[in-house]
Amino acid sequence: MKVLVASPTGLCFGVRRAIEALEATLEERGQVYSLGSPIHNPQEVERLKAKGLVVVDEIDQVPPGVTLFIRAHGVSPQVFREALRRCGEVIDGTCPFVRKAQERAMVLSDEGYPVLIVGDGEHPEVKGILGFVNGFAAVVPHRGRLEEGLNGRRFQKVGVLSQTTQKLEVFSDVVKALVGIVPEVRVYNTICSATLERQRAVCELASSVHGIVVMGGRNSANTRKLYQIALESGAQAVWIEHPDELDYGWLADKGSIGLAAGGSTPDWLIRELIERLEKL
Repeated sequence: MKVLVASPTGLCFGVRRAIEALEATLEERGQVYSLGSPIHNPQEVERLKAKGLVVVDEIDQVPPGVTLFIRAHGVSPQVFREALRRCGEVIDGTCPFVRKAQERAMVLSDEGYPVLIVGDGEHPEVKGILGFVNGFAAVVPHRGRLEEGLNGRRFQKVGVLSQTTQKLEVFSDVVKALVGIVPEVRVYNTICSATLERQRAVCELASSVHGIVVMGGRNSANTRKLYQIALESGAQAVWIEHPDELDYGWLADKGSIGLAAGGSTPDWLIRELIERLEKL
């Protein structure tokens, strides 16, 4: 079977940077607490737990004096201040692209703009960005929810930015709609370049293979979007979390397979999947 791997694929810069920092700290300290899962991949989290990682959901679950890791998604200023107060050491793994989105939200807010974030309101990255806004802020998942996000209000100006893993088309649709109803729209495109490159790679791959396997954690937003893009591009596609989920019956009539992986899928899982496919 011919296997074509999307380029780029797998760990993005921000996640790789964060995991490398976490692993180095685990080597030095032996035990590190993480506020939320450090990576949206259960297999990688289990590997890190074996090295001494302890994952907690809330800051008040962190024992005083321990070493705390802030994942690539970042946190609100309030949570970060509490982490500094409570912990003996804080390792900040916030992705630089997420940091940029946080800073943009703060600038818009400080300059008096109501802030709209195009993204998933339940995602930890978005929750963290919201913490940088003083004043009106709303999260809009797509154009169809725009009026709901504006809460029936008619603003004279609005600032808009995006969750870093958002689809460009979704962000653009919201911006276009805003331009039609708000006199002044200030836009910051905070979708990270790694996300855009991976989405474009899947689009290009779709026309060259008989099917696409997308691998990544079920709780990975960017993996979900890669899978959606593969389907929207007309490809037969499946989404698996790890190689053991691969349906060999689905592969039976396909001479070529494309492989794409979310930005939180570790290299070792990708290599394992490639090896299995190449043996068919």
